Amino acid sequence: MYVILKEIRGRLAMTLSSKPDFEFKKQATAVNLTEGPIVKNILLFAIPLFFGQLLQQFYNMADAWVIGNFADNDAFAAVSSAGSMTFLIVGLFNGIAIGGGVIISKYYGAKDEDNVIKAIHTNFLFGILASIASTIVGLVLMPHILVWMKTPESVMPSSLTYFTIYFAGVSTVIMYNICMSIMRSLGDSIHPLYYLILSSIVNIVLDLLFVAVFHWGVAGAAIATVIAQGLSVILCLIRMCRIQDYTCLDFRKIHFYKDIMLEVIKQGLPTGIQNAVISIGNLTVQTNINSFGAYAMAGVGAYSKIEGFVFLPIMSMSMSLPTFVSQNLGARQVDRAKKGSVFGVIFGMITAEILGVIIYFTAPAVLKIFVDTAESIAYGTTHAKVTALFFFLLALSHCAAGVLRGCGKAFIPMATMLAFWCGVRVIYVTNILKIIPEFQMISWAYPLTWSLSSIVFLIVLFRMDWR
Repeated sequence: MYVILKEIRGRLAMTLSSKPDFEFKKQATAVNLTEGPIVKNILLFAIPLFFGQLLQQFYNMADAWVIGNFADNDAFAAVSSAGSMTFLIVGLFNGIAIGGGVIISKYYGAKDEDNVIKAIHTNFLFGILASIASTIVGLVLMPHILVWMKTPESVMPSSLTYFTIYFAGVSTVIMYNICMSIMRSLGDSIHPLYYLILSSIVNIVLDLLFVAVFHWGVAGAAIATVIAQGLSVILCLIRMCRIQDYTCLDFRKIHFYKDIMLEVIKQGLPTGIQNAVISIGNLTVQTNINSFGAYAMAGVGAYSKIEGFVFLPIMSMSMSLPTFVSQNLGARQVDRAKKGSVFGVIFGMITAEILGVIIYFTAPAVLKIFVDTAESIAYGTTHAKVTALFFFLLALSHCAAGVLRGCGKAFIPMATMLAFWCGVRVIYVTNILKIIPEFQMISWAYPLTWSLSSIVFLIVLFRMDWR
Protein backbone atom coordinates (compact mmCIF):
# COMPACT_ATOMS: atom_id res chain seq x y z
CA MET A 1 0.00 0.00 0.00
CA TYR A 2 2.89 2.35 0.79
CA VAL A 3 4.32 1.79 -2.71
CA ILE A 4 0.93 2.52 -4.29
CA LEU A 5 0.43 5.72 -2.32
CA LYS A 6 3.98 6.78 -3.16
CA GLU A 7 3.31 6.29 -6.86
CA ILE A 8 0.07 8.26 -6.68
CA ARG A 9 1.95 11.07 -4.97
CA GLY A 10 4.53 10.90 -7.74
CA ARG A 11 1.87 11.09 -10.42
CA LEU A 12 0.28 14.07 -8.72
CA ALA A 13 3.60 15.85 -8.45
CA MET A 14 4.42 15.17 -12.11
CA THR A 15 1.07 16.49 -13.22
CA LEU A 16 1.27 19.63 -11.12
CA SER A 17 4.81 20.42 -12.24
CA SER A 18 4.38 19.57 -15.91
CA LYS A 19 3.69 21.86 -18.83
CA PRO A 20 0.24 23.37 -19.53
CA ASP A 21 -2.58 21.11 -20.59
CA PHE A 22 -2.31 21.92 -24.27
CA GLU A 23 1.19 20.43 -24.33
CA PHE A 24 0.28 17.17 -22.60
CA LYS A 25 1.15 14.01 -24.47
CA LYS A 26 -0.88 10.89 -24.87
CA GLN A 27 0.67 9.10 -21.94
CA ALA A 28 -0.49 11.83 -19.60
CA THR A 29 -4.14 11.56 -20.60
CA ALA A 30 -5.00 7.89 -20.64
CA VAL A 31 -3.86 4.88 -18.62
CA ASN A 32 -3.56 1.37 -20.01
CA LEU A 33 -4.92 -1.06 -17.39
CA THR A 34 -4.09 -4.15 -19.45
CA GLU A 35 -0.44 -4.20 -18.34
CA GLY A 36 1.41 -4.30 -15.03
CA PRO A 37 0.47 -5.62 -11.54
CA ILE A 38 -3.28 -6.10 -11.19
CA VAL A 39 -3.76 -4.97 -7.60
CA LYS A 40 -1.44 -2.01 -8.01
CA ASN A 41 -3.19 -0.86 -11.19
CA ILE A 42 -6.67 -1.14 -9.70
CA LEU A 43 -5.72 0.74 -6.54
CA LEU A 44 -3.82 3.42 -8.48
CA PHE A 45 -6.98 3.96 -10.48
CA ALA A 46 -9.43 3.62 -7.57
CA ILE A 47 -7.69 5.77 -4.93
CA PRO A 48 -8.15 9.08 -6.80
CA LEU A 49 -11.80 8.11 -7.26
CA PHE A 50 -11.97 7.43 -3.52
CA PHE A 51 -10.59 10.85 -2.67
CA GLY A 52 -12.94 12.43 -5.18
CA GLN A 53 -15.90 10.70 -3.55
CA LEU A 54 -14.52 11.66 -0.13
CA LEU A 55 -14.38 15.31 -1.09
CA GLN A 56 -17.89 15.14 -2.49
CA GLN A 57 -19.09 13.60 0.74
CA PHE A 58 -17.37 16.30 2.77
CA TYR A 59 -19.05 19.07 0.90
CA ASN A 60 -22.38 17.23 1.14
CA MET A 61 -21.77 17.17 4.86
CA ALA A 62 -20.87 20.86 4.74
CA ASP A 63 -24.23 21.48 3.05
CA ALA A 64 -25.98 19.56 5.79
CA TRP A 65 -23.99 21.24 8.59
CA VAL A 66 -24.63 24.75 7.28
CA ILE A 67 -28.36 24.10 6.77
CA GLY A 68 -28.64 22.28 10.10
CA ASN A 69 -26.96 25.10 12.02
CA PHE A 70 -28.14 28.22 10.16
CA ALA A 71 -31.65 27.20 9.08
CA ASP A 72 -34.59 25.43 10.71
CA ASN A 73 -35.35 21.70 11.00
CA ASP A 74 -37.80 21.77 8.09
CA ALA A 75 -35.15 23.24 5.79
CA PHE A 76 -32.70 20.54 6.86
CA ALA A 77 -35.30 17.83 6.31
CA ALA A 78 -35.96 19.15 2.79
CA VAL A 79 -32.30 19.18 1.74
CA SER A 80 -31.26 15.95 3.47
CA SER A 81 -34.09 13.95 1.93
CA ALA A 82 -33.41 15.23 -1.60
CA GLY A 83 -31.06 12.44 -2.68
CA SER A 84 -33.65 9.83 -3.63
CA MET A 85 -35.65 12.18 -5.82
CA THR A 86 -32.72 13.76 -7.65
CA PHE A 87 -31.21 10.35 -8.32
CA LEU A 88 -34.49 9.11 -9.77
CA ILE A 89 -34.23 11.49 -12.72
CA VAL A 90 -30.49 12.12 -12.97
CA GLY A 91 -29.57 8.48 -12.29
CA LEU A 92 -31.29 7.25 -15.44
CA PHE A 93 -29.16 9.41 -17.72
CA ASN A 94 -25.98 9.00 -15.69
CA GLY A 95 -26.43 5.23 -15.88
CA ILE A 96 -26.51 5.40 -19.68
CA ALA A 97 -23.36 7.56 -19.55
CA ILE A 98 -21.66 4.79 -17.53
CA GLY A 99 -22.55 2.40 -20.34
CA GLY A 100 -20.95 4.82 -22.77
CA GLY A 101 -17.80 4.77 -20.67
CA VAL A 102 -17.66 0.98 -20.86
CA ILE A 103 -17.85 1.21 -24.66
CA ILE A 104 -14.99 3.73 -24.72
CA SER A 105 -12.88 1.50 -22.44
CA LYS A 106 -13.52 -1.55 -24.61
CA TYR A 107 -12.38 0.20 -27.79
CA TYR A 108 -9.45 1.81 -25.99
CA GLY A 109 -8.30 -1.60 -24.72
CA ALA A 110 -8.59 -2.97 -28.26
CA LYS A 111 -6.61 0.05 -29.61
CA ASP A 112 -9.46 0.94 -31.99
CA GLU A 113 -8.79 4.69 -32.31
CA ASP A 114 -11.58 5.43 -34.79
CA ASN A 115 -14.29 3.98 -32.58
CA VAL A 116 -12.81 5.59 -29.46
CA ILE A 117 -13.22 8.98 -31.15
CA LYS A 118 -16.79 8.19 -32.17
CA ALA A 119 -17.68 6.85 -28.71
CA ILE A 120 -16.29 9.93 -26.92
CA HIS A 121 -18.26 12.39 -29.05
CA THR A 122 -21.42 10.28 -29.07
CA ASN A 123 -21.32 10.10 -25.28
CA PHE A 124 -20.87 13.86 -25.05
CA LEU A 125 -23.82 14.45 -27.40
CA PHE A 126 -25.93 12.16 -25.27
CA GLY A 127 -25.01 14.29 -22.24
CA ILE A 128 -26.32 17.43 -23.95
CA LEU A 129 -29.61 15.74 -24.86
CA ALA A 130 -29.93 14.22 -21.37
CA SER A 131 -29.38 17.62 -19.77
CA ILE A 132 -32.26 19.14 -21.71
CA ALA A 133 -34.56 16.19 -20.93
CA SER A 134 -33.67 16.15 -17.20
CA THR A 135 -34.34 19.86 -16.82
CA ILE A 136 -37.79 19.60 -18.38
CA VAL A 137 -38.80 16.34 -16.67
CA GLY A 138 -37.49 17.44 -13.26
CA LEU A 139 -39.28 20.79 -13.25
CA VAL A 140 -42.56 19.24 -14.46
CA LEU A 141 -42.66 16.14 -12.27
CA MET A 142 -41.03 17.49 -9.12
CA PRO A 143 -44.16 18.95 -7.43
CA HIS A 144 -46.17 15.80 -8.13
CA ILE A 145 -43.46 13.49 -6.79
CA LEU A 146 -43.20 15.51 -3.57
CA VAL A 147 -46.94 15.08 -3.01
CA TRP A 148 -46.71 11.36 -3.79
CA MET A 149 -43.88 11.07 -1.27
CA LYS A 150 -46.18 12.41 1.46
CA THR A 151 -43.86 15.31 2.15
CA PRO A 152 -45.09 17.04 5.33
CA GLU A 153 -46.80 20.39 4.75
CA SER A 154 -44.23 22.15 6.92
CA VAL A 155 -41.39 20.86 4.70
CA MET A 156 -43.13 21.31 1.31
CA PRO A 157 -42.22 25.00 0.67
CA SER A 158 -38.51 24.37 1.33
CA SER A 159 -38.54 21.22 -0.83
CA LEU A 160 -40.22 23.04 -3.74
CA THR A 161 -37.68 25.86 -3.57
CA TYR A 162 -34.69 23.52 -3.45
CA PHE A 163 -35.80 21.25 -6.28
CA THR A 164 -36.85 24.11 -8.57
CA ILE A 165 -33.38 25.64 -8.41
CA TYR A 166 -31.65 22.25 -8.54
CA PHE A 167 -33.41 21.05 -11.69
CA ALA A 168 -33.08 24.45 -13.36
CA GLY A 169 -29.32 23.88 -13.17
CA VAL A 170 -29.29 20.07 -13.39
CA SER A 171 -27.34 20.19 -16.69
CA THR A 172 -24.21 21.03 -14.68
CA VAL A 173 -24.59 17.80 -12.67
CA ILE A 174 -25.18 15.63 -15.74
CA MET A 175 -22.44 17.15 -17.90
CA TYR A 176 -19.90 16.81 -15.09
CA ASN A 177 -20.75 13.11 -14.77
CA ILE A 178 -20.55 12.69 -18.56
CA CYS A 179 -17.12 14.34 -18.72
CA MET A 180 -15.90 12.38 -15.70
CA SER A 181 -17.15 9.12 -17.25
CA ILE A 182 -15.25 9.82 -20.48
CA MET A 183 -12.02 10.70 -18.67
CA ARG A 184 -12.34 7.72 -16.33
CA SER A 185 -12.99 5.30 -19.20
CA LEU A 186 -9.60 6.30 -20.62
CA GLY A 187 -7.90 5.58 -17.31
CA ASP A 188 -7.66 9.19 -16.13
CA SER A 189 -9.00 9.36 -12.59
CA ILE A 190 -6.56 12.06 -11.44
CA HIS A 191 -7.85 15.20 -13.18
CA PRO A 192 -11.50 14.76 -12.13
CA LEU A 193 -10.12 14.69 -8.57
CA TYR A 194 -8.40 18.06 -9.06
CA TYR A 195 -11.56 19.65 -10.37
CA LEU A 196 -13.65 18.20 -7.57
CA ILE A 197 -11.25 19.62 -4.98
CA LEU A 198 -11.69 23.11 -6.36
CA SER A 199 -15.46 22.83 -6.79
CA SER A 200 -15.79 21.44 -3.25
CA ILE A 201 -14.02 24.46 -1.81
CA VAL A 202 -16.20 26.78 -3.88
CA ASN A 203 -19.37 24.96 -2.76
CA ILE A 204 -18.49 25.21 0.93
CA VAL A 205 -17.58 28.91 0.67
CA LEU A 206 -20.79 29.70 -1.21
CA ASP A 207 -22.84 27.66 1.28
CA LEU A 208 -21.52 29.75 4.13
CA LEU A 209 -22.00 32.97 2.17
CA PHE A 210 -25.52 32.29 0.87
CA VAL A 211 -26.96 30.47 3.90
CA ALA A 212 -25.06 31.73 6.95
CA VAL A 213 -24.45 35.33 5.82
CA PHE A 214 -27.23 36.14 3.32
CA HIS A 215 -29.77 33.82 5.02
CA TRP A 216 -31.12 32.45 1.72
CA GLY A 217 -31.91 29.07 3.34
CA VAL A 218 -32.42 26.10 1.02
CA ALA A 219 -32.29 28.39 -2.02
CA GLY A 220 -28.73 29.35 -1.11
CA ALA A 221 -27.70 25.70 -0.73
CA ALA A 222 -29.17 24.81 -4.14
CA ILE A 223 -27.54 27.79 -5.88
CA ALA A 224 -24.17 26.93 -4.33
CA THR A 225 -24.43 23.35 -5.62
CA VAL A 226 -25.28 24.44 -9.18
CA ILE A 227 -22.44 26.99 -9.33
CA ALA A 228 -19.87 24.53 -7.94
CA GLN A 229 -20.90 21.77 -10.37
CA GLY A 230 -20.82 24.28 -13.24
CA LEU A 231 -17.22 25.11 -12.37
CA SER A 232 -16.32 21.39 -12.50
CA VAL A 233 -17.86 21.12 -15.98
CA ILE A 234 -15.87 24.09 -17.26
CA LEU A 235 -12.60 22.67 -15.93
CA CYS A 236 -13.33 19.23 -17.42
CA LEU A 237 -14.10 20.76 -20.83
CA ILE A 238 -10.90 22.81 -20.83
CA ARG A 239 -8.89 19.69 -20.05
CA MET A 240 -10.64 17.49 -22.60
CA CYS A 241 -10.37 20.05 -25.40
CA ARG A 242 -6.64 20.63 -24.82
CA ILE A 243 -5.51 17.00 -24.96
CA GLN A 244 -3.02 16.53 -27.78
CA ASP A 245 -3.98 13.08 -29.03
CA TYR A 246 -6.92 11.28 -30.62
CA THR A 247 -8.89 11.27 -27.33
CA CYS A 248 -9.28 15.06 -27.52
CA LEU A 249 -12.82 16.45 -27.40
CA ASP A 250 -13.48 18.38 -30.62
CA PHE A 251 -16.89 20.07 -30.83
CA ARG A 252 -16.72 19.83 -34.63
CA LYS A 253 -16.77 16.03 -34.29
CA ILE A 254 -19.90 15.90 -32.16
CA HIS A 255 -22.15 13.86 -34.36
CA PHE A 256 -24.92 11.30 -34.15
CA TYR A 257 -23.05 8.08 -34.87
CA LYS A 258 -26.00 5.72 -35.05
CA ASP A 259 -24.08 2.48 -34.53
CA ILE A 260 -22.17 3.84 -31.53
CA MET A 261 -25.27 5.46 -30.01
CA LEU A 262 -27.15 2.16 -30.27
CA GLU A 263 -24.22 0.41 -28.59
CA VAL A 264 -24.12 3.04 -25.83
CA ILE A 265 -27.86 2.72 -25.21
CA LYS A 266 -27.72 -1.07 -25.35
CA GLN A 267 -24.95 -1.13 -22.76
CA GLY A 268 -26.03 1.88 -20.72
CA LEU A 269 -29.83 1.72 -20.67
CA PRO A 270 -29.91 -1.28 -18.30
CA THR A 271 -27.64 0.62 -15.90
CA GLY A 272 -29.82 3.72 -16.24
CA ILE A 273 -32.96 1.70 -15.58
CA GLN A 274 -31.17 0.05 -12.67
CA ASN A 275 -30.46 3.47 -11.14
CA ALA A 276 -34.04 4.56 -11.72
CA VAL A 277 -35.64 1.47 -10.16
CA ILE A 278 -33.33 1.68 -7.16
CA SER A 279 -34.52 5.27 -6.76
CA ILE A 280 -38.16 4.17 -7.01
CA GLY A 281 -37.55 1.65 -4.24
CA ASN A 282 -35.77 4.27 -2.15
CA LEU A 283 -38.53 6.80 -2.79
CA THR A 284 -41.04 4.29 -1.46
CA VAL A 285 -38.90 3.84 1.63
CA GLN A 286 -38.55 7.63 1.96
CA THR A 287 -42.33 8.02 1.62
CA ASN A 288 -42.86 5.76 4.59
CA ILE A 289 -40.14 7.55 6.55
CA ASN A 290 -41.89 10.85 5.78
CA SER A 291 -45.11 9.47 7.27
CA PHE A 292 -43.36 9.46 10.68
CA GLY A 293 -42.87 13.24 10.43
CA ALA A 294 -40.10 15.84 10.07
CA TYR A 295 -37.98 14.41 12.91
CA ALA A 296 -37.77 11.05 11.15
CA MET A 297 -36.89 12.80 7.87
CA ALA A 298 -34.15 14.82 9.56
CA GLY A 299 -32.78 11.86 11.53
CA VAL A 300 -32.54 9.49 8.58
CA GLY A 301 -31.30 12.34 6.39
CA ALA A 302 -28.51 13.04 8.87
CA TYR A 303 -27.66 9.34 9.00
CA SER A 304 -27.46 9.26 5.20
CA LYS A 305 -24.62 11.79 5.41
CA ILE A 306 -22.72 9.41 7.69
CA GLU A 307 -23.59 6.39 5.57
CA GLY A 308 -22.18 8.22 2.58
CA PHE A 309 -18.68 7.49 3.90
CA VAL A 310 -19.37 3.76 3.63
CA PHE A 311 -20.14 4.24 -0.02
CA LEU A 312 -16.70 5.74 -0.65
CA PRO A 313 -14.71 2.48 -0.96
CA ILE A 314 -17.72 0.74 -2.49
CA MET A 315 -18.31 3.32 -5.22
CA SER A 316 -14.64 3.95 -5.97
CA MET A 317 -14.15 0.23 -6.50
CA SER A 318 -17.43 -0.30 -8.38
CA MET A 319 -16.48 2.59 -10.71
CA SER A 320 -12.97 1.21 -11.23
CA LEU A 321 -13.97 -2.34 -12.06
CA PRO A 322 -15.94 -1.65 -15.28
CA THR A 323 -12.96 0.22 -16.75
CA PHE A 324 -10.46 -2.43 -15.67
CA VAL A 325 -12.59 -5.36 -16.81
CA SER A 326 -13.68 -3.86 -20.14
CA GLN A 327 -10.14 -2.75 -21.07
CA ASN A 328 -8.76 -6.22 -20.34
CA LEU A 329 -11.57 -8.06 -22.09
CA GLY A 330 -11.10 -5.73 -25.06
CA ALA A 331 -7.43 -6.81 -25.04
CA ARG A 332 -8.55 -10.48 -24.73
CA GLN A 333 -6.98 -10.92 -21.29
CA VAL A 334 -9.77 -12.89 -19.62
CA ASP A 335 -7.76 -14.32 -16.70
CA ARG A 336 -6.46 -10.87 -15.82
CA ALA A 337 -10.02 -9.51 -15.81
CA LYS A 338 -11.15 -12.34 -13.50
CA LYS A 339 -8.30 -11.84 -11.02
CA GLY A 340 -8.91 -8.10 -10.86
CA SER A 341 -12.62 -8.67 -10.29
CA VAL A 342 -12.02 -11.04 -7.36
CA PHE A 343 -9.70 -8.54 -5.70
CA GLY A 344 -12.06 -5.62 -6.26
CA VAL A 345 -15.12 -7.37 -4.83
CA ILE A 346 -13.31 -8.66 -1.73
CA PHE A 347 -11.59 -5.32 -1.10
CA GLY A 348 -14.90 -3.47 -1.30
CA MET A 349 -16.61 -5.90 1.10
CA ILE A 350 -13.88 -5.76 3.75
CA THR A 351 -13.52 -1.97 3.81
CA ALA A 352 -17.30 -1.42 3.82
CA GLU A 353 -17.80 -3.78 6.76
CA ILE A 354 -15.04 -2.16 8.82
CA LEU A 355 -16.73 1.22 8.35
CA GLY A 356 -20.12 -0.33 9.13
CA VAL A 357 -18.91 -1.61 12.50
CA ILE A 358 -17.53 1.83 13.36
CA ILE A 359 -20.83 3.51 12.44
CA TYR A 360 -22.82 0.96 14.47
CA PHE A 361 -21.06 2.00 17.68
CA THR A 362 -20.65 5.75 17.04
CA ALA A 363 -23.90 6.72 15.31
CA PRO A 364 -25.54 8.69 18.19
CA ALA A 365 -22.47 10.85 18.74
CA VAL A 366 -21.87 11.53 15.05
CA LEU A 367 -25.53 12.36 14.36
CA LYS A 368 -25.25 15.27 16.81
CA ILE A 369 -23.02 17.03 14.27
CA PHE A 370 -26.06 17.55 12.02
CA VAL A 371 -29.12 17.54 14.26
CA ASP A 372 -29.56 18.63 17.86
CA THR A 373 -33.04 17.30 18.60
CA ALA A 374 -33.29 14.09 20.61
CA GLU A 375 -36.13 12.82 18.44
CA SER A 376 -34.15 13.12 15.21
CA ILE A 377 -31.07 11.50 16.77
CA ALA A 378 -33.21 8.60 17.99
CA TYR A 379 -34.63 7.94 14.52
CA GLY A 380 -31.18 8.11 12.91
CA THR A 381 -29.65 5.79 15.52
CA THR A 382 -32.41 3.22 15.05
CA HIS A 383 -31.79 3.18 11.30
CA ALA A 384 -28.03 2.80 11.85
CA LYS A 385 -28.39 -0.12 14.27
CA VAL A 386 -30.42 -2.07 11.70
CA THR A 387 -28.35 -1.45 8.55
CA ALA A 388 -24.71 -0.81 9.50
CA LEU A 389 -23.57 -4.41 10.11
CA PHE A 390 -24.80 -5.53 6.67
CA PHE A 391 -22.72 -3.15 4.58
CA PHE A 392 -20.56 -6.00 3.25
CA LEU A 393 -23.63 -7.20 1.31
CA LEU A 394 -24.14 -3.73 -0.15
CA ALA A 395 -20.51 -3.74 -1.28
CA LEU A 396 -20.80 -7.19 -2.81
CA SER A 397 -23.82 -6.16 -4.86
CA HIS A 398 -22.37 -2.89 -6.15
CA CYS A 399 -18.91 -4.28 -6.98
CA ALA A 400 -20.36 -7.37 -8.65
CA ALA A 401 -22.62 -5.12 -10.71
CA GLY A 402 -19.53 -3.14 -11.77
CA VAL A 403 -17.81 -6.33 -12.91
CA LEU A 404 -20.85 -7.39 -14.94
CA ARG A 405 -21.10 -3.97 -16.60
CA GLY A 406 -17.44 -4.27 -17.57
CA CYS A 407 -18.24 -7.65 -19.12
CA GLY A 408 -20.98 -6.07 -21.20
CA LYS A 409 -23.68 -7.86 -19.18
CA ALA A 410 -25.44 -4.79 -17.80
CA PHE A 411 -28.85 -6.46 -18.14
CA ILE A 412 -28.14 -8.81 -15.22
CA PRO A 413 -27.57 -6.07 -12.60
CA MET A 414 -30.61 -4.23 -13.95
CA ALA A 415 -32.87 -7.28 -13.65
CA THR A 416 -31.52 -8.11 -10.20
CA MET A 417 -31.98 -4.57 -8.87
CA LEU A 418 -35.43 -4.35 -10.46
CA ALA A 419 -36.49 -7.56 -8.77
CA PHE A 420 -35.05 -6.97 -5.31
CA TRP A 421 -34.09 -3.33 -4.74
CA CYS A 422 -37.33 -2.13 -6.28
CA GLY A 423 -39.89 -4.95 -6.40
CA VAL A 424 -39.19 -6.71 -3.11
CA ARG A 425 -38.31 -3.44 -1.36
CA VAL A 426 -41.58 -1.77 -2.39
CA ILE A 427 -43.71 -4.83 -1.53
CA TYR A 428 -42.02 -5.22 1.84
CA VAL A 429 -42.22 -1.58 2.93
CA THR A 430 -45.81 -1.03 1.82
CA ASN A 431 -47.00 -4.07 3.75
CA ILE A 432 -44.77 -4.50 6.80
CA LEU A 433 -46.07 -1.40 8.59
CA LYS A 434 -49.60 -2.75 8.35
CA ILE A 435 -48.42 -5.77 10.35
CA ILE A 436 -45.81 -4.19 12.61
CA PRO A 437 -46.23 -0.38 12.72
CA GLU A 438 -42.73 0.31 14.04
CA PHE A 439 -40.19 2.64 12.40
CA GLN A 440 -37.30 0.14 12.49
CA MET A 441 -39.25 -2.23 10.25
CA ILE A 442 -38.70 0.25 7.40
CA SER A 443 -34.96 0.05 7.93
CA TRP A 444 -34.95 -3.74 7.55
CA ALA A 445 -35.87 -3.28 3.86
CA TYR A 446 -32.21 -2.60 3.11
CA PRO A 447 -30.46 -5.67 4.64
CA LEU A 448 -33.22 -7.89 3.25
CA THR A 449 -32.81 -6.74 -0.36
CA TRP A 450 -29.01 -6.53 -0.16
CA SER A 451 -28.95 -10.19 0.90
CA LEU A 452 -31.15 -11.34 -1.97
CA SER A 453 -29.20 -9.46 -4.65
CA SER A 454 -25.87 -10.71 -3.25
CA ILE A 455 -26.97 -14.33 -3.60
CA VAL A 456 -27.92 -13.80 -7.25
CA PHE A 457 -24.69 -11.97 -8.09
CA LEU A 458 -22.53 -14.69 -6.54
CA ILE A 459 -24.30 -17.38 -8.57
CA VAL A 460 -23.91 -15.39 -11.80
CA LEU A 461 -20.22 -14.57 -11.27
CA PHE A 462 -19.32 -18.20 -10.59
CA ARG A 463 -21.27 -19.58 -13.54
CA MET A 464 -20.98 -17.01 -16.36
CA ASP A 465 -18.83 -17.23 -19.48
CA TRP A 466 -16.37 -14.31 -19.38
CA ARG A 467 -15.41 -14.50 -23.04
